[in-house]
Amino acid sequence: MSLRFIISPAKKMRVVDAPPWPVREPRFLDRTERLMRAVQALSREEAKVLWACSDRLANLNFERFASMELSGSTTAAVISYEGIQYTHMAPEVMSEQQLSWLDEHLRILSGFYGVLRPLDGVVPYRLEMQAKLALDGARDLYGFWGSSLYEALATEGCDLIVNAASVEYARAVTPWVRPDGPQVLACLFGTLHDGKLRQAATEAKAARGTFIRWCAEHKVEQPGELTAFDERGYLFCEELSNECTFVFARN
Repeated sequence: MSLRFIISPAKKMRVVDAPPWPVREPRFLDRTERLMRAVQALSREEAKVLWACSDRLANLNFERFASMELSGSTTAAVISYEGIQYTHMAPEVMSEQQLSWLDEHLRILSGFYGVLRPLDGVVPYRLEMQAKLALDGARDLYGFWGSSLYEALATEGCDLIVNAASVEYARAVTPWVRPDGPQVLACLFGTLHDGKLRQAATEAKAARGTFIRWCAEHKVEQPGELTAFDERGYLFCEELSNECTFVFARN
């Protein structure tokens, strides 16, 4: 069975002049360029409202967009994003075999790039999937991307999409699932309280990153193999899981 794992990006990004090196351009680079032009047409204050951020971050990202070159000097997506999830994934210290598994199986959802393979070349940007940027007749990025992210995964020939993304980003894929296309298996991480799962946002990010790293280390190819995940104190919770959702809990 062919699996594709989807995760969220991180808000913070960096330029890295070190391996793993980018090996290709993102799939939807033409659409990314249209988004870039739309952001560049905004005033500084309009951009700040779009990004819902501080003056410091607005200034940083306004300057980034002003001088942006999508096909210039790029960083591999999986090391360009900085955040708890990516720290625990630790792609910088993966072996060549693990990076190969990651590049084949992992897809990073992005409001700016759509969907990324780990070794796609990217530049730093700020544009979350929930951003209210109107373009091409759509009022926001969910409308702009529509079914294209799900269909991109489907055309790769995968049988199952393993969803380890946040709700915000999963919404760009899950509403478009077709009965005759790849289905989605959600993986949830939390603690049990009176038989119910509670998910803490920060710990969930750490768990997702650890989960993806573990999958790369074990070269996971079948959904049944996921149930053996047991890091950070997590164990597969059979009583709360079903064919659409795998729950991993720790006490």
